[in-house]
Amino acid sequence: MAGFLDDIEPLKQTALAELKAAPDLAALEQAKGAWIGPNGKFTALMKQLGTFSKEEKPAAGKLINAAKIELEAALVARREERELAAALPKEPTDFTLPGRRRALGKLHPLTQVTEDIVRAFRKIGFAVADGPEIEDEYHCFDALNTPADHPARDSQDTFYLNTSDKRLMRTHTSSVQIRVMKSQPPPVRIIVPGRVYRRDNADATHNPTFHQIEGLYVDKGVTVGDLKGTVEFVFKELMGSDVKIRFRPHYFSYTEPSYEIDFTNVLVKKMGKDWLEIAGCGMVHPQVFENVGYDPTVWTGWAFGFGIERIAMLRYSINDIRLFYENDVRFLRNF
Repeated sequence: MAGFLDDIEPLKQTALAELKAAPDLAALEQAKGAWIGPNGKFTALMKQLGTFSKEEKPAAGKLINAAKIELEAALVARREERELAAALPKEPTDFTLPGRRRALGKLHPLTQVTEDIVRAFRKIGFAVADGPEIEDEYHCFDALNTPADHPARDSQDTFYLNTSDKRLMRTHTSSVQIRVMKSQPPPVRIIVPGRVYRRDNADATHNPTFHQIEGLYVDKGVTVGDLKGTVEFVFKELMGSDVKIRFRPHYFSYTEPSYEIDFTNVLVKKMGKDWLEIAGCGMVHPQVFENVGYDPTVWTGWAFGFGIERIAMLRYSINDIRLFYENDVRFLRNF
């Protein structure tokens, strides 16, 4: 029996070393089977206890059980290490970076309205375009057939930067139309949401900075009927199925003919009005097409634009545009 007991400690140390050295879970399971599994070496030692005398069995059994318990503890510890290693990302990770958190708060009402407008246009195949807020006179005025003596170019209406090339803060998102048309051939079907800047005094209905969304559609055979149908669809999506639209003749230097768009629905009626001006539009002026390299005898198109704040004010019955920019949480919690 003495030789049998003397073999237990070396076998245990060998088993511990093999378990601790297992490189992965598969190797660990294999080592477990070799030592403490049904056919393992320590299991075989337990089976040999039947050959010992009644007096020898307790001491031998106690020694084998103690070794087996130590091996099982080592197995559990190594398994946890290997499971953790398997769960770690293969690439190095900086665990000091902040974790992912659920977004706090809600979207600003202007963002909500913008997303609704974009969603309506996407339903009829329009893509979203973007451009710089700091513009040059060519894209903001010249290419849009707005002459140098036009009132909109006066410093009283436009924010000019103190630069030698007369950079300015864009007064409308129409400048992006020019950039898109100069960068690609027709057909074009885009919308351009974005912030614009004008030298307006802040009051209940005006702000020096606000948001516009512009639509442009250029293709062969485009007509005013296409324009009116698009306008009706978009405003019914935004303001309800009871919306009615009318066009009134107007003047814009970059469209011909040009129109003001009025609409009416239950919201307008509640304001005590029959119609409310909401947007400007028209067929793209042939000179604008020539400025961007489009042949006006082949291509026709329309453009229209409106203020996002105006839509939000109507939808949410807000009577002061300045509320959108004051960051008063009491106001913003309503959305």
